[in-house]
Amino acid sequence: MAKTISLQRKLLQTSMLGSVVAGVIALILLVGISIYQTMSVQDEIMDEISDMLLISDLTANSGQQVDELSSEFDIEYQLRMNQHVLTQSTQYSFPQDQFITQKDEYSYIWYKKRIWRSYHAKNEDHNMQVQVFQPLHVRFEEMLQSFLGYTAVLLFLWCLQWLITHFSIKRQFQILHQLSREISEKNAEDLSPIQQKEPELEELQPMIKQLNQLLARLEDALIREQRFTADASHELRSPLSAIQMRLQVLKRKYSDVAPEIKQDLIQIQQDVDRGTRILENLIMLARLDPTQSTQVVMTKVYLPQLIDEVMSALAPFAEQKNIQFHLEIMPSEIKANQELIFICIRNLLDNAIRYAEFGGNIYIHLNSDQQNSILTIEDDGKKLTEQVINRLGERFYRALGTKTQGSGLGLSICKKIIELHHASIQFSPSEYHGLKVQLNFSND
Repeated sequence: MAKTISLQRKLLQTSMLGSVVAGVIALILLVGISIYQTMSVQDEIMDEISDMLLISDLTANSGQQVDELSSEFDIEYQLRMNQHVLTQSTQYSFPQDQFITQKDEYSYIWYKKRIWRSYHAKNEDHNMQVQVFQPLHVRFEEMLQSFLGYTAVLLFLWCLQWLITHFSIKRQFQILHQLSREISEKNAEDLSPIQQKEPELEELQPMIKQLNQLLARLEDALIREQRFTADASHELRSPLSAIQMRLQVLKRKYSDVAPEIKQDLIQIQQDVDRGTRILENLIMLARLDPTQSTQVVMTKVYLPQLIDEVMSALAPFAEQKNIQFHLEIMPSEIKANQELIFICIRNLLDNAIRYAEFGGNIYIHLNSDQQNSILTIEDDGKKLTEQVINRLGERFYRALGTKTQGSGLGLSICKKIIELHHASIQFSPSEYHGLKVQLNFSND
């Protein structure tokens, strides 16, 4: 079985994939820019603190500004003059002379299991020097906040894009769904061209054009088939009727001659009758179309009365084989086409009589409740294999080894009629060793 994919889902996934890739690239660029800007700004703050310490006279105001900056950005500093400490931050914890360098520069150091950013500067006379330290995690915390902010905005935009894209694609696909509904509504009674609603999609025009051409060819084929069926039925009925009449004349003419000729005429009569039945069944099969159930006139049908009419019609045939009927009938009324249901039940009973043994039994059960009416017909004929039962209802199929004449179309017609009524038919082995056929009609 070929793999099925959703074009709508595929378009949404492709659109979102492109957006996600672009968003991730943009996020990486933003993070890179943010890292660069954060490092530059923090280095400038460290440089500003060192300048204030080296240039200012450390009055109360300048000292307060330095303390505020160092506290805000978690910076530690120390100012020394001729190896003497003039001032330092309250949290200064670095050992003396350990990280002093000989030139102004930024560097990274490892101290107390942390990475620090350090800056060393001197005044012009080189008698004063300042050391400024800042833990690197402070900068990363600031960058992390920026990263989380960018990510939150990006996720929101992705969700917004998914909603907009999803509903936009779904709306555009409404045209395809409408086209699908129009195609599904087509039947043998309506093969008119499909008209696309406004606005028309240019991409759909070739497909709609081909569909309309297909509908036109199908309509032409159906018209030819109907004409052929009508012509064939007329042309075949006429010679069969003529043969029937000639056989009647021959039987009367040679009624007193040799029994062999009389027996041959009877056999010919049976063959002609069989050919007539096959013709009638073929014509009926050609006319039955389950897609045209709305065209069939449905009325209330009282099943017990219909079963009685069928049994009366088949009574002579049943008497020839001394068949006994066993009935369990409940009152039941369904909405159906009376003529078609009559044909269906007649074919089922005719089939049961044909394949029942001489002196056999046929069991007819009709049960009904508020939802369903179930008609069951069983016989005590020869037991059928599962393989044979599974093929019952196929056109022209007859079980091998049976001497009973038949066209192999009776059960096929039954299946067509049942499909036309949206009912169900089931074949299974009977507890009486023959065949069990169950019809299930809805009472709605």
